Amino acid sequence: MLKVDTPGTNGVQVLSASEGVLPPGDAPAYNGEMSIGQNSAQRSGAIHGTTVLCVRKDAKVVLIADGQVTMGDHVMKHTARKTRRLYQDKVIAGFAGSTADAISLFERFEGKLQEFSGNLQKAAVELAKEWRKDRALRHLEALLIVADTKGTFILSGNGDVIEPDDGIVAIGSGGSYALAAARALMKHSKLNAKDLAMEAMRIASEICIYTNANFTMEELG
Repeated sequence: MLKVDTPGTNGVQVLSASEGVLPPGDAPAYNGEMSIGQNSAQRSGAIHGTTVLCVRKDAKVVLIADGQVTMGDHVMKHTARKTRRLYQDKVIAGFAGSTADAISLFERFEGKLQEFSGNLQKAAVELAKEWRKDRALRHLEALLIVADTKGTFILSGNGDVIEPDDGIVAIGSGGSYALAAARALMKHSKLNAKDLAMEAMRIASEICIYTNANFTMEELG
């Protein structure tokens, strides 16, 4: 049974796919040094080689990611693609973490989208439930951002589906920088969604050593 908890953390709604509601102290902090990804990063160095940002503005939604892949203290690749279109190009998705794990999750998530006729929230919740309960999936090290024209969600292996109130989410080692820049630009500039996302990511890439300026972008709307 899906239950809803709304901790007082930047106005973020947390939908828990577990049987009980997460107490406020146990709910994942939202982009507070991206603690969702940071805890995983402590277990696996692969996850912190990326920044993924999603911005929703003026009926447009843009998902953008950098291209750097870092293994330990080495940059292994500069032009990786961490974004993808799903379900007849109606859903966009991006990942932070192990590439193999993310591809596995993308395939399962697309299966959920097919099963629920493109209902993004339902597909996200069902994947989160499966991710939490399945013994094999539980070991996957990745975070996903998924979005369509109506909603944006972060999916984690803890069984959480997180929807922001302001339409801006970010994951990965540079997620906090990209999120802060995007929120400031949203309030104090007239940039469209695409240009705003590009500028926020450029700022993040100048601060985070695990993030480069080779961006890939998907847009809906």
